[in-house]
Amino acid sequence: MTDTADPVDVLVIGGGPAGAAAGWWLASQGHDVAIVERRSSPRDKTCGGALAPRAVRQLADMGLTDTLDGGVPAGVLAGAHRTDGLRLTGLDREVLVPWPDHPTLPAHGCVVRRRDLDATVLGAASAAGAAVLGGHDAVAPIVERGFVRGALVTPPGSVRAIERRAHFVVVADGANSRFGRALGTFRTRNWPYATAIRSYWESPRHAEPWLEANLDLKDRAGARVAGFGWVFPLGDGTVNVGVGLLSTYPDFKSVNMPHLLDAFAESVADRWSLDPARPLQPPASGRVPMGSSVEPKAGPTYLVAGDAAGMANPYNGDGIAAAYETGRLAAGVLHEAIVEGDDAALRRYPALLESEYGQYFRVARLFDRLVGRPAVLRELTRTALHSRTLAEWTVRVIANALRPDERGMAEAAYRAVAAITRMVPDG
Repeated sequence: MTDTADPVDVLVIGGGPAGAAAGWWLASQGHDVAIVERRSSPRDKTCGGALAPRAVRQLADMGLTDTLDGGVPAGVLAGAHRTDGLRLTGLDREVLVPWPDHPTLPAHGCVVRRRDLDATVLGAASAAGAAVLGGHDAVAPIVERGFVRGALVTPPGSVRAIERRAHFVVVADGANSRFGRALGTFRTRNWPYATAIRSYWESPRHAEPWLEANLDLKDRAGARVAGFGWVFPLGDGTVNVGVGLLSTYPDFKSVNMPHLLDAFAESVADRWSLDPARPLQPPASGRVPMGSSVEPKAGPTYLVAGDAAGMANPYNGDGIAAAYETGRLAAGVLHEAIVEGDDAALRRYPALLESEYGQYFRVARLFDRLVGRPAVLRELTRTALHSRTLAEWTVRVIANALRPDERGMAEAAYRAVAAITRMVPDG
């Protein structure tokens, strides 16, 4: 026997970037929304909260950064540390590359701890009118005649589930997505994914305006592996240090990720003046599904967004920007369905995702298969770091900041590669 709460227009499963964004956009348009988040605030995640310009754009559009200047966002989230670009390092070289010039994106990013970032956006959704159910666990979907009509939700400290009914459901409960799997979502297993691990260290260089990405990652024995390391300065006395490893690396399953993080922390210790043996907290790790690898993304009454849909960027493992964007796209489709009284509007969602990310992700998946070989990655790194122009093109591509008018050399080169990928099997 279960209790039943009043029904809502949309029930959002997950209060991370995708769920909070969907909740904010729907509530801001006057819809009755409830967001179910299993963790109590503050919630922390493996990913380090380094926001590229695309993510900053989304925060600005939700009114969470400083004022807009000429249509392009200016400023960053309150309390965040502003970044001007990337320091690409490897093979004893480094290149500073500012964030790309773009007509609709800011020329800066920021770094903020995930617990603070998620609390801010979830709080904004609540202020817009969404009911935020922190510490509530969506244990199972309610499915009637093939239609998802809500979820059985267990409140904090209770074993008695409550029926939370809704006309529509947004599945946004992250990379492992228990709720999505209960509805039959699955990952395309031969597509690349990544694992990541990170922790925090004290560093006197915490206020630097550059994210550091090391493209020549090595294990304890000095052997190169297919992945990258990062150092993200937070401006609060600490830096986020982590490593990501691609599943396309032949020895992927044999790599000890904590040992790989230890080796990387030791390699950057002198440059960042940190003590690799004294992280501020135990490392956090997780798997990152990428490149739109999860299907289906829509059903008659539900949509899947963010990491639950496998939408992280295959070039760099960043899932935050796509989470905000897909949460917003899902909200737009649901708004149309509610206003027009036409559930068929949900069928547009997969096509919108394909239009926004399809070709970009296809090229990225091919790239991941190529750089799974350390020798290939080393040669690409050597080429990019010996040419400022190529380094700038690299950042423009991995940040998904190609210009829509395709006027630049980077866009022309990318367009040629994209044409080739159409003739290459995707798998």
